[in-house]
Amino acid sequence: MDLTYCVVNTNGRDDLVACLEAIASTHPTELEAELLVLDNASEDNSATAVREWAEGRGGFGAGLRLIALDRRVGKAANDSQLLYEARGEFCLLLNEDSELRPGAVEALVGVLRADPAAVASGAQLLAPDETPRPCAWRLPGLLTSIASALFLHRVFVVQSGGHETREVGWVQSAAMLVRRDAAERVGYLDAAFFVYSDETDFCKRLHDAGGRILYVPAARAVHHEQLATDRTPDQRRLVEFHRNRDRYMRKHHGASIAAVARGLAAWTYAVRAVLAAVLPDRDSDFYWAHARSALRPARGEGLREAANAFNEKQTRREAGPAAS
Repeated sequence: MDLTYCVVNTNGRDDLVACLEAIASTHPTELEAELLVLDNASEDNSATAVREWAEGRGGFGAGLRLIALDRRVGKAANDSQLLYEARGEFCLLLNEDSELRPGAVEALVGVLRADPAAVASGAQLLAPDETPRPCAWRLPGLLTSIASALFLHRVFVVQSGGHETREVGWVQSAAMLVRRDAAERVGYLDAAFFVYSDETDFCKRLHDAGGRILYVPAARAVHHEQLATDRTPDQRRLVEFHRNRDRYMRKHHGASIAAVARGLAAWTYAVRAVLAAVLPDRDSDFYWAHARSALRPARGEGLREAANAFNEKQTRREAGPAAS
């Protein structure tokens, strides 16, 4: 089999259906493919919506395989399970809030087939208004932290943009094609990264194993990314975001470099917070919340703790009156 579409969903029923529709409408008929959907213990009847969509589509939807979890786990674990279950030579990792555009799959598959050393390729991600978003970067390290602290992030760290396919450090798993055998060789994604920085670590390990990561601007996908669009300081999300950025730095660069990176990141957010306080239509609180979490990422409860609380509630519900 050529390709496995691997879609992860958590409480995103409407986005998920739109994602599946985009897959069905853009799939290249010359590729033999299967469609896997993992529902991460959603509470919005997402699993039912997937079954109804598959029944209504026939053809492409008829072969859909749904993995419906009854306990919530992290995004890295979700993607790893899908990669393990997949049968395709290539696996296209997609979030439920990603919508492929025509030609995306052909472009992503084409560059990997043309370059045996390339193990992953990432699409150009678009905002809902079709504006390109940064979606490929240099791998994090001391130099990228310094560049960001000097507000040169877009010049020296961001690697997406332009019209040419190029090798990059890492790409987002919202629309990432990966060779299944390469993913297996590095042990899939590291579940210690509950969500955020999981694909950064994955690309780092693929690179260290000798693989090339490619950014493919000819492949385009809309990504309704919550952290990029929601300016409300969601403390759990911020904690998880900065916790796992720090986890990556400690894992690959050691405790001392990670400590420096924390301080530099907090500085950049603090400067933005001060500027936001005097500029119109800016939310200073948003940046201060980031600064605090960047400086002390181990403090507070993140999305992992929220998932654990959800799972404990499920266990008590299933146990019934005897649990109390």
